[in-house]
Amino acid sequence: MARIKYTQVKSRIGSTERQKRTLDALGLNKISSSAEVEATPQILGMLEKVRHLLKIEKVK
Repeated sequence: MARIKYTQVKSRIGSTERQKRTLDALGLNKISSSAEVEATPQILGMLEKVRHLLKIEKVK
């Protein structure tokens, strides 16, 4: 399965509580924090909900 790297590029201030909890679940707690995970349907759905706060890239 493909791997995805995502980095938080915008602040969570002004986001809804649900979006803040999604960022926490993705392991992001401040700007410039990043993570690399397998591209499962669950992760892709979470990334879709907060994509306006993230930079998402595919990793080989």
